[in-house]
Amino acid sequence: MESRRSPRQTAIRMLAQEYSDASLTEMGTGEFDPSFVITKLGARVNRALVAGVIDRLERRDGDNGPSYSGHIRDPTGNHVFNIAPFQEEMHSEAEELLARFESGDRFLISLVGKARWFETEDGGVFTSLRVEQLAIIDKERYSRWLVDAAEATLRRMKAYEDSVGLEAEATTLANRGIPKDVAEGMAQARSHYPEFDLENYRVGVLQALSIASGRSSMAEAELEMSRSQESVDDQGIESPETKAPIEPVGDISATIIRAIESADGGQGAEYDS
Repeated sequence: MESRRSPRQTAIRMLAQEYSDASLTEMGTGEFDPSFVITKLGARVNRALVAGVIDRLERRDGDNGPSYSGHIRDPTGNHVFNIAPFQEEMHSEAEELLARFESGDRFLISLVGKARWFETEDGGVFTSLRVEQLAIIDKERYSRWLVDAAEATLRRMKAYEDSVGLEAEATTLANRGIPKDVAEGMAQARSHYPEFDLENYRVGVLQALSIASGRSSMAEAELEMSRSQESVDDQGIESPETKAPIEPVGDISATIIRAIESADGGQGAEYDS
Protein backbone atom coordinates (compact mmCIF):
# COMPACT_ATOMS: atom_id res chain seq x y z
CA MET A 1 0.00 0.00 0.00
CA GLU A 2 1.42 3.39 -1.01
CA SER A 3 2.02 6.06 1.61
CA ARG A 4 -0.43 8.93 1.37
CA ARG A 5 1.21 12.30 0.78
CA SER A 6 0.08 15.07 3.16
CA PRO A 7 -1.22 18.37 1.74
CA ARG A 8 1.44 20.99 1.03
CA GLN A 9 1.85 23.27 4.04
CA THR A 10 1.37 27.03 3.77
CA ALA A 11 4.52 29.15 3.99
CA ILE A 12 4.26 31.30 7.13
CA ARG A 13 5.58 34.87 7.08
CA MET A 14 7.85 35.14 10.08
CA LEU A 15 10.45 37.49 11.50
CA ALA A 16 13.79 35.94 12.38
CA GLN A 17 13.63 36.32 16.16
CA GLU A 18 10.49 34.22 16.58
CA TYR A 19 11.89 31.38 14.48
CA SER A 20 15.36 31.38 16.04
CA ASP A 21 13.86 31.43 19.56
CA ALA A 22 12.02 28.16 18.93
CA SER A 23 13.17 24.95 20.61
CA LEU A 24 10.10 22.72 20.18
CA THR A 25 10.05 20.41 17.16
CA GLU A 26 7.74 17.71 15.82
CA MET A 27 9.02 15.05 13.45
CA GLY A 28 6.56 13.55 10.98
CA THR A 29 5.84 9.89 11.67
CA GLY A 30 5.30 8.74 8.08
CA GLU A 31 7.41 9.03 4.94
CA PHE A 32 5.41 11.98 3.65
CA ASP A 33 4.19 13.44 6.95
CA PRO A 34 5.35 17.03 7.51
CA SER A 35 7.69 18.02 10.32
CA PHE A 36 7.30 21.26 12.27
CA VAL A 37 9.15 23.79 14.35
CA ILE A 38 6.70 25.19 16.94
CA THR A 39 7.46 28.74 18.06
CA LYS A 40 6.75 30.38 21.41
CA LEU A 41 3.80 32.18 19.80
CA GLY A 42 2.25 28.92 18.62
CA ALA A 43 3.20 28.96 14.93
CA ARG A 44 3.64 25.46 13.51
CA VAL A 45 6.30 26.08 10.87
CA ASN A 46 6.79 23.54 8.12
CA ARG A 47 7.54 26.14 5.46
CA ALA A 48 8.34 29.83 5.92
CA LEU A 49 8.48 32.88 3.67
CA VAL A 50 11.26 35.16 4.91
CA ALA A 51 13.18 38.15 3.57
CA GLY A 52 16.07 40.42 4.42
CA VAL A 53 19.54 41.65 3.55
CA ILE A 54 22.07 38.98 2.58
CA ASP A 55 24.52 38.81 5.48
CA ARG A 56 26.59 35.69 4.82
CA LEU A 57 26.89 33.22 1.98
CA GLU A 58 29.40 30.44 1.47
CA ARG A 59 29.90 27.29 -0.57
CA ARG A 60 31.20 24.00 0.76
CA ASP A 61 32.36 21.18 -1.48
CA GLY A 62 31.71 17.62 -0.36
CA ASP A 63 31.71 14.09 -1.72
CA ASN A 64 28.11 14.49 -2.89
CA GLY A 65 28.66 17.88 -4.48
CA PRO A 66 28.52 21.51 -3.35
CA SER A 67 26.25 22.88 -0.66
CA TYR A 68 25.52 26.51 0.18
CA SER A 69 24.67 28.18 3.46
CA GLY A 70 24.06 31.75 4.50
CA HIS A 71 22.23 34.28 6.64
CA ILE A 72 19.64 36.87 5.71
CA ARG A 73 19.01 39.64 8.22
CA ASP A 74 15.71 41.29 9.03
CA PRO A 75 15.15 43.90 11.78
CA THR A 76 14.97 41.21 14.49
CA GLY A 77 17.87 38.90 13.67
CA ASN A 78 19.18 36.36 11.17
CA HIS A 79 17.53 33.51 9.31
CA VAL A 80 19.97 30.68 8.57
CA PHE A 81 19.37 29.01 5.21
CA ASN A 82 21.00 26.26 3.17
CA ILE A 83 20.88 24.63 -0.26
CA ALA A 84 21.73 20.92 -0.25
CA PRO A 85 23.95 19.02 -2.73
CA PHE A 86 20.93 17.17 -4.14
CA GLN A 87 19.19 20.46 -5.04
CA GLU A 88 21.14 20.69 -8.28
CA GLU A 89 18.48 22.81 -9.97
CA MET A 90 19.31 25.64 -7.56
CA HIS A 91 23.11 25.49 -7.74
CA SER A 92 23.55 27.83 -10.72
CA GLU A 93 21.40 30.47 -9.02
CA ALA A 94 23.35 30.02 -5.79
CA GLU A 95 26.63 30.50 -7.68
CA GLU A 96 25.37 33.78 -9.16
CA LEU A 97 24.39 35.06 -5.72
CA LEU A 98 27.72 33.92 -4.28
CA ALA A 99 29.65 35.79 -6.96
CA ARG A 100 27.74 38.99 -6.19
CA PHE A 101 28.19 38.55 -2.45
CA GLU A 102 31.93 37.88 -2.71
CA SER A 103 32.33 41.00 -4.86
CA GLY A 104 31.08 43.05 -1.89
CA ASP A 105 27.50 43.51 -3.08
CA ARG A 106 24.77 43.43 -0.44
CA PHE A 107 21.20 42.95 -1.60
CA LEU A 108 17.72 42.00 -0.47
CA ILE A 109 16.45 38.48 -1.01
CA SER A 110 13.23 36.65 -0.30
CA LEU A 111 13.02 32.89 0.07
CA VAL A 112 10.61 30.09 0.81
CA GLY A 113 12.25 27.41 2.90
CA LYS A 114 11.44 24.12 4.60
CA ALA A 115 11.87 24.05 8.37
CA ARG A 116 15.00 22.25 9.52
CA TRP A 117 16.78 22.02 12.85
CA PHE A 118 19.86 20.63 14.55
CA GLU A 119 19.78 19.41 18.13
CA THR A 120 22.95 19.35 20.22
CA GLU A 121 23.86 16.69 22.75
CA ASP A 122 22.80 18.97 25.60
CA GLY A 123 19.37 19.56 24.05
CA GLY A 124 19.97 22.89 22.34
CA VAL A 125 18.00 23.45 19.13
CA PHE A 126 19.26 25.51 16.19
CA THR A 127 16.71 26.23 13.47
CA SER A 128 17.34 26.79 9.77
CA LEU A 129 15.53 26.75 6.43
CA ARG A 130 16.28 24.56 3.42
CA VAL A 131 15.63 26.77 0.41
CA GLU A 132 12.84 25.81 -2.00
CA GLN A 133 12.64 29.12 -3.89
CA LEU A 134 14.59 32.35 -3.67
CA ALA A 135 14.75 35.67 -5.48
CA ILE A 136 16.47 39.03 -5.27
CA ILE A 137 13.83 41.63 -4.40
CA ASP A 138 13.55 45.41 -4.38
CA LYS A 139 12.87 47.70 -1.43
CA GLU A 140 9.14 47.88 -2.14
CA ARG A 141 8.68 44.11 -2.01
CA TYR A 142 10.75 43.96 1.17
CA SER A 143 8.61 46.68 2.71
CA ARG A 144 5.44 44.75 1.87
CA TRP A 145 6.89 41.59 3.38
CA LEU A 146 7.78 43.47 6.58
CA VAL A 147 4.18 44.64 6.93
CA ASP A 148 2.82 41.13 6.27
CA ALA A 149 5.25 39.56 8.75
CA ALA A 150 4.43 42.20 11.37
CA GLU A 151 0.69 41.59 10.90
CA ALA A 152 1.16 37.83 11.29
CA THR A 153 3.29 38.29 14.41
CA LEU A 154 0.75 40.64 16.01
CA ARG A 155 -2.00 38.09 15.37
CA ARG A 156 -0.03 35.35 17.12
CA MET A 157 0.87 37.70 19.98
CA LYS A 158 -2.83 38.46 20.49
CA ALA A 159 -3.61 34.72 20.51
CA TYR A 160 -0.85 34.14 23.07
CA GLU A 161 -2.20 36.85 25.37
CA ASP A 162 -5.75 35.48 25.04
CA SER A 163 -4.54 31.97 25.89
CA VAL A 164 -3.06 32.94 29.27
CA GLY A 165 -4.90 31.15 32.06
CA LEU A 166 -6.66 28.71 29.73
CA GLU A 167 -6.11 24.96 29.56
CA ALA A 168 -3.33 24.15 27.10
CA GLU A 169 -5.53 21.99 24.89
CA ALA A 170 -6.29 22.79 21.25
CA THR A 171 -10.07 22.28 21.37
CA THR A 172 -10.41 24.31 24.55
CA LEU A 173 -8.38 27.17 23.10
CA ALA A 174 -10.36 27.16 19.85
CA ASN A 175 -13.64 27.18 21.78
CA ARG A 176 -12.41 30.20 23.74
CA GLY A 177 -11.70 32.24 20.63
CA ILE A 178 -8.12 31.34 19.71
CA PRO A 179 -7.95 31.10 15.87
CA LYS A 180 -8.21 27.46 14.78
CA ASP A 181 -5.04 27.65 12.69
CA VAL A 182 -3.10 28.73 15.80
CA ALA A 183 -4.85 26.70 18.52
CA GLU A 184 -2.94 23.42 18.06
CA GLY A 185 0.46 25.09 18.02
CA MET A 186 -0.49 27.37 20.90
CA ALA A 187 -1.47 24.37 23.03
CA GLN A 188 1.90 22.75 22.28
CA ALA A 189 3.78 25.98 22.95
CA ARG A 190 2.05 26.67 26.27
CA SER A 191 2.87 23.13 27.42
CA HIS A 192 6.54 23.35 26.37
CA TYR A 193 7.72 26.92 26.95
CA PRO A 194 7.60 28.79 30.27
CA GLU A 195 5.60 32.01 30.27
CA PHE A 196 7.55 34.94 28.86
CA ASP A 197 7.25 38.67 28.27
CA LEU A 198 6.16 39.66 24.76
CA GLU A 199 8.14 42.91 24.88
CA ASN A 200 10.99 41.71 22.65
CA TYR A 201 8.52 40.65 19.97
CA ARG A 202 6.68 43.98 20.25
CA VAL A 203 9.95 45.83 19.73
CA GLY A 204 10.72 43.68 16.69
CA VAL A 205 7.32 44.42 15.15
CA LEU A 206 7.77 48.16 15.70
CA GLN A 207 11.26 48.02 14.16
CA ALA A 208 9.87 46.22 11.10
CA LEU A 209 7.06 48.74 10.71
CA SER A 210 9.47 51.64 11.19
CA ILE A 211 11.50 50.43 8.21
CA ALA A 212 8.40 49.63 6.13
CA SER A 213 6.98 53.11 6.75
CA GLY A 214 10.23 54.83 5.76
CA ARG A 215 10.97 56.13 9.27
CA SER A 216 14.16 54.06 9.52
CA SER A 217 16.60 52.98 6.85
CA MET A 218 17.81 49.44 6.23
CA ALA A 219 21.30 50.72 6.98
CA GLU A 220 20.28 51.88 10.46
CA ALA A 221 18.67 48.52 11.18
CA GLU A 222 21.73 46.65 9.94
CA LEU A 223 24.04 48.83 12.01
CA GLU A 224 21.97 48.25 15.14
CA MET A 225 22.02 44.49 14.58
CA SER A 226 25.77 44.55 13.96
CA ARG A 227 26.39 46.34 17.25
CA SER A 228 24.47 43.63 19.09
CA GLN A 229 26.68 40.85 17.75
CA GLU A 230 29.91 39.93 19.53
CA SER A 231 31.88 39.59 16.31
CA VAL A 232 31.05 40.99 12.89
CA ASP A 233 33.08 40.71 9.73
CA ASP A 234 32.43 44.05 8.07
CA GLN A 235 34.99 43.80 5.26
CA GLY A 236 33.54 44.83 1.93
CA ILE A 237 30.31 46.21 3.38
CA GLU A 238 29.50 49.68 2.14
CA SER A 239 29.04 52.44 4.69
CA PRO A 240 25.50 52.93 6.07
CA GLU A 241 25.30 56.48 4.68
CA THR A 242 25.23 55.17 1.11
CA LYS A 243 21.99 53.22 1.57
CA ALA A 244 18.68 55.00 1.07
CA PRO A 245 15.70 54.47 3.36
CA ILE A 246 12.90 52.26 2.13
CA GLU A 247 10.07 54.38 0.82
CA PRO A 248 6.68 54.02 2.53
CA VAL A 249 4.40 51.48 0.87
CA GLY A 250 0.69 52.20 1.07
CA ASP A 251 -1.15 53.05 4.27
CA ILE A 252 0.15 50.89 7.10
CA SER A 253 -1.19 53.12 9.86
CA ALA A 254 -3.69 50.49 11.01
CA THR A 255 -0.91 47.96 11.55
CA ILE A 256 1.18 50.54 13.40
CA ILE A 257 -1.78 51.40 15.64
CA ARG A 258 -2.31 47.71 16.47
CA ALA A 259 1.38 47.35 17.30
CA ILE A 260 1.29 50.38 19.59
CA GLU A 261 -1.90 49.17 21.27
CA SER A 262 -0.22 45.81 21.85
CA ALA A 263 2.70 47.59 23.52
CA ASP A 264 0.48 49.94 25.52
CA GLY A 265 0.30 48.86 29.13
CA GLY A 266 -1.96 51.76 29.99
CA GLN A 267 0.84 54.32 29.95
CA GLY A 268 1.21 54.68 26.18
CA ALA A 269 3.99 53.37 23.97
CA GLU A 270 6.86 55.30 22.45
CA TYR A 271 6.87 55.54 18.68
CA ASP A 272 8.24 58.22 16.36
CA SER A 273 5.46 59.68 14.23
